[in-house]
Amino acid sequence: MSALFEARGLSKSFPGVRALSRVDFELRPGEVHALMGQNGAGKSTLVRIITGAERADGGEMLLAGAGYSPGSVHEAQLAGVAAVHQEVGLIPRLSVAENLLLGRLPRKWHGIDWRAARARAREMLAPFGLDIDVARPLAEFPVAVRQLATIARAIARDCRVLVLDEPTSSLHGRGVATLFGVVRGLRARGVAIVFITHFLDQVHVISDRITILRNGERVGTWEAGSLSRVELVSQMLGRTLVAAPMADRAAAEGGQRCDSVLRIRGLARAGVLAPLDLEVGRGEVVGFAGLLGSGRTEAAELIIGVRNRGAGTVEVHGRPVPAGSPRAAIDAGLGLCPEDRQADGIIPGLSVADNITLVARRGLARWGFVSRRAERALARRLAGELGVKAANLDVPMRTLSGGNQQKALLARWLANAPEVLILDEPMRGVDVGGKAEIERQIAGLARAGMGVVLISGEIDEIARRSDRAVVFRDRRAVGVIARDGLTEDALVRAMAGGEGGRE
Repeated sequence: MSALFEARGLSKSFPGVRALSRVDFELRPGEVHALMGQNGAGKSTLVRIITGAERADGGEMLLAGAGYSPGSVHEAQLAGVAAVHQEVGLIPRLSVAENLLLGRLPRKWHGIDWRAARARAREMLAPFGLDIDVARPLAEFPVAVRQLATIARAIARDCRVLVLDEPTSSLHGRGVATLFGVVRGLRARGVAIVFITHFLDQVHVISDRITILRNGERVGTWEAGSLSRVELVSQMLGRTLVAAPMADRAAAEGGQRCDSVLRIRGLARAGVLAPLDLEVGRGEVVGFAGLLGSGRTEAAELIIGVRNRGAGTVEVHGRPVPAGSPRAAIDAGLGLCPEDRQADGIIPGLSVADNITLVARRGLARWGFVSRRAERALARRLAGELGVKAANLDVPMRTLSGGNQQKALLARWLANAPEVLILDEPMRGVDVGGKAEIERQIAGLARAGMGVVLISGEIDEIARRSDRAVVFRDRRAVGVIARDGLTEDALVRAMAGGEGGRE
């Protein structure tokens, strides 16, 4: 079948980063084409170029055989190329009808024809099985409804190429089935669909072909039925697995751990994480393994209270931790170094010393006042122990390298002496020397009796540093691998979930 869309040799660089390197990508009319890759693989950059949000540095694109080079998202939409991103791009205060027809509201001689607008909006939502009051503000509806409304708006135009970027991130159960029904209908109409998801099971359910990117380069394109989930994950990670059956590697967690510091029972939130049971012992390093979006970070956020849990309990030394309160979790003895240290961890304008003592400051207070001498002494000691390299502790945190920022964040939590410390991607963006130092610190924390949860997309880090690993896939914990079976191959096989192809 001839291609509806072609990208030939696309390249794109940002300061210090080669995002795409001579990538070829093809879409046929009436196909669902999964675009897969780990964080930083180049998926977002490729999609932004296709949809007009970025211009490529090199290469060319063709749409229906003609040259295609949109200068904006609007130009791409006029050409029939639209995208629906994970973050719902609607205006909550406006009505559903206004959002669906924004910029295209029907008019009469005296103004907007609201009756016609509401009728048209209901027609647009009908294929999704949504029978709602389109005159109500969009903000009054659940996120799943907003996600479907975004897709309805995108396909209402003369759409030839549709990019669905994590369209099921806010959907589950019936919502996913409804969306897939719409996608199949679009495929039957000849629309070419780019489908980006972290849910491996969904890839084989809905996709016709799969293209994998890694480190800004195209690894290859396969017919979906010819690529098993193990092969898919292996290609994404750049690993070749030895032939060892998963059953010989995995071991279930046996019995109740008598030295448990952290105990979790039925921790869940609809659409975010399936019920999770977990115990972390004193001095134990428990790895959370899984692809990006598998549920590993979501579990950490529910434990610490960044997200309010829908069900389940969290206990530290048998004492319940209230839901949805990071402050209460910290007081109970939990700590979290977040995945995105720039957005959620450091405070760039504050000094290194202030960043380190931020959490512990309340414990240093006497009669409502914090001793600056005690605060600086604590920051100086921890910065020295972790090898934080800075001109002095008064320089802004933003002036430190990524590795030193990460070590300063680790120092922040050591200052508070938590019972359990959750480290989400602690070695991301850190050089080799910094990684070795952080790994040494993790081992030291465990020897000192602290429970550690280590989250990483680098399976060698999990295999090397964990006493056991919980494997996540499709927003649920799918197994536990004990120390004696904890190998990189075992982790990849558990993450993939078997040898099956299209299901």
